[in-house]
Order: sequence, then structure tokens, then C-alpha cells
Amino acid sequence: MTKLSLNLIPPPTQKINSEIFTRAGVELSVLRLDLMHPLVNGNKWFKLKYNLLTANAQNYTTILTFGGAYSNHIYATAAAGNLLGFRTIGVIRGEERLPLNPTLSFAVEQGMQLVYIDRETYRQRHTPELQAWLRQRFGEAFIIPEGGCNLDGVRGCTEILAEVNEIFDTVCVACGTATTLAGLTLALKPKQRSLGFPVLKNGDFLSQDITNLLTQYHASGLPIPFTTPASWELVCDYHFGGYAKVNDELFSFSDEFTRTYGIPLDYVYTAKMFYGVIDMIQKGCFVGDRLLLIHTGGLQGNLSMKNIKRAG
Repeated sequence: MTKLSLNLIPPPTQKINSEIFTRAGVELSVLRLDLMHPLVNGNKWFKLKYNLLTANAQNYTTILTFGGAYSNHIYATAAAGNLLGFRTIGVIRGEERLPLNPTLSFAVEQGMQLVYIDRETYRQRHTPELQAWLRQRFGEAFIIPEGGCNLDGVRGCTEILAEVNEIFDTVCVACGTATTLAGLTLALKPKQRSLGFPVLKNGDFLSQDITNLLTQYHASGLPIPFTTPASWELVCDYHFGGYAKVNDELFSFSDEFTRTYGIPLDYVYTAKMFYGVIDMIQKGCFVGDRLLLIHTGGLQGNLSMKNIKRAG
């Protein structure tokens, strides 16, 4: 498998026309990564691409990775592994809960073996000791960090804007591990900037993670579109209580946005970022800017979120 062939569709850029944005002097467009592939789409594919190429080049047949019960990364890794001939193992944070939610059910249907570990042990997922134990238990496996957060993941994310021909002042993206933001920052021209919207509570800690990723990438010898990375900033006010936390206001905003503009949003990531951008526009930010919002996919997670809402 020297090439990864998933029949990907080049992501279109969709302009959003609204009096709200026109009055604010803002041009707003959306890069629809959610349309690239029915199962392996969004930023998840970009973070997986070079990891899978590396695994194949090193003759691994098993991929092992980590995630929570609603992880888009687990979902995408299971699908990609099934399509490309890898055995996949998902190490899931927390105890097993039956029946499985739609994300984990799909992963099992794709052939992924799920392994549950307690949250304290899960925090050790980056350590050589835990990884050695996992390899002893499951055999030689190529380990991809949670969310694809490594230099191969960053490298893939430098290619997200490859099909974008227009020039934008600011590129906005939701952040979990900030791998995508790091890759975008490396791919932007110096006069452009990237804004990351952490979906985790107290997301300021990602600043150090981004700095570390950019420093390590520059020292790695991997391809860099521009010598000097663009400026970047985190906006930490729109997490709605933390990762996978949602409320009626977010549900209503997302559903109304979909009805108005025909673009479905996922509640865990994209909806929070879109809410934040539009709220900032209404508060007078971005005047005169051309904004590009990255739709990072993850729509399959909405069913799980709706089930949580109904159960609550």
C-alpha cells in the first residue's frame, strides 16, 4: 500500500451570504472537509494519512490508537483500517457501557477490537511502559496517539488548504489536540493568521502543546510550506462546559444554522467554533476580514449527542 486510495472528493469552499456578515464587513466561507468521504472525512483523514503511510512502510499490519467513547478519531481509524486492510485496536477511556453508542458500534462493525482501560491508566497512554504492555498483549502494532497528534498528523494537516484557491485573512478551526491548528499555521502565509477554538474547558493549556508541535516539526526535516509560520491564537470562551458537553442553546444554534445555510454542524467541535465566530462578528470582531471556517466533519457523533439529550 504505497498509496492510500479512498476515492476522496476535493473539499469545496462554500461562501455564506448573510446580512449579519455584510453589515459587519466580513466575508465568511466554509471549507467542507465533511464532504470528502462518507466515512473517513474531515481533518481526521489528514491526521491519519502519513501515519498510515509510515505504518505501511514499516510493514505493520496492526494499528492501535486511543480515544474516548465519542471519538471521531476512533471512528475514522476503524473505517480507514477496514478500507485499507489494517487490523485496528481502539483503546477506549473508561469502562464499557452497553449497549454501545453509535460511534463505538460503528467501530466494531468495521472490525476494530475495543479495549477499555480506567481513566487513571489512560492518562499514561504516552508512556513507554503502557505502550510496551499494550504491545505485549496485542502483538506488534503501530501506535497512533490520541487524535493523531504527532508530527505525521501535523504534516497531513499542512495539506488541508491545498485545494483552496482564494486568499483569506483568518482561518478558524475547532481544537481538541490542536494538531490541525499547528498544521494549518505552518501552511498559511506570514500575513495570514489562524484561530483555534478549544472544545475543552480551560483550553489555554493547548498553547504550550501547539508551541511544542511547531518547534518539533521545524526540527524534524519534514516538508514546510513556508519558513516562517503564520501567527496563531486560541479563543477559549466557547467550550460550552467542556469536551462533549452540549446544551439547548448549542443545539438550537446548530439546527438553525443548518436550516438557514444548508450546512450540518457537529455538536462536539464545529458547532462550538461556528457559534464562537458568529458571536465575535456580532461583537465587532473581524471587521474587514475574509474568514475561512474549517468544517472538520464528525457529523456521525451527532446521533450520540442527541441520545444523551433525550436521556437527560
